[in-house]
Amino acid sequence: MPLHFTSEQRLDDNVLEREFTLGEIPGILWTPESASSSTPSPAPLILLGHPPLGLRGMHPRLVARAKRAAADGFATATIELPGSGDRPRLAALEQARADLRHAMQSGEPVSDEITEAVVLPLVDKAVPEWQATLDALLSLPEIGGPVGYSGGVISIGIRLAVADPRIAAAGLFAGSLVPRAMFEEARRVTIPLHVLLQWDDEGNDRQAALDLFDAFGSKEKTLHANMGGHTGVPQSAGEDAARFFTRHLR
Repeated sequence: MPLHFTSEQRLDDNVLEREFTLGEIPGILWTPESASSSTPSPAPLILLGHPPLGLRGMHPRLVARAKRAAADGFATATIELPGSGDRPRLAALEQARADLRHAMQSGEPVSDEITEAVVLPLVDKAVPEWQATLDALLSLPEIGGPVGYSGGVISIGIRLAVADPRIAAAGLFAGSLVPRAMFEEARRVTIPLHVLLQWDDEGNDRQAALDLFDAFGSKEKTLHANMGGHTGVPQSAGEDAARFFTRHLR
């Protein structure tokens, strides 16, 4: 699929933000000044994962993450997830999310069937799109390897780490439901991992998150647990993640 840049703007700190389309997939690429000058020096790339809430709504948080990465010399990129933002809705996924909301609002346990219906189709569709995006971005002269993956739906990060050898390190957020099938894939993950867990995350099963961390096959894996709910991630956690990527992508 051809990549087409549709707009660009220079943010403060000399970070270049360019929106693009890859086929029908919208995305955004941020590059530091060193990678977007007249004689660019290829920058390592971090793929910025995010929840399926739409790029427009997530844009302020993504920009903050991109600027922090650019300060360390990294380019960053993200794409709109299937069925999110302005992309066509996926009927089965919409129904599964409605079932999930009903279960959570009524205080019922979230069944394995609901978890699988919400997560697995998204992973199956999103990961090939991330890989196609990576193909296109690594063909640009200002982007080089190695490549990291950061945040977003943890099951997408697991599948990418297993499926694509170009992913050299991953920072994962243990804040979303994980189907049982993903635990088996987690055992095949061998790259360095930095996993963030909010101890009081109201939407996450803490024990399941700990079991998933235990399942990862990586020899180098770190769990950073902080007190607080899903949105209470301390600023220091971002600094820890930044140091992790500097160690492994520089």
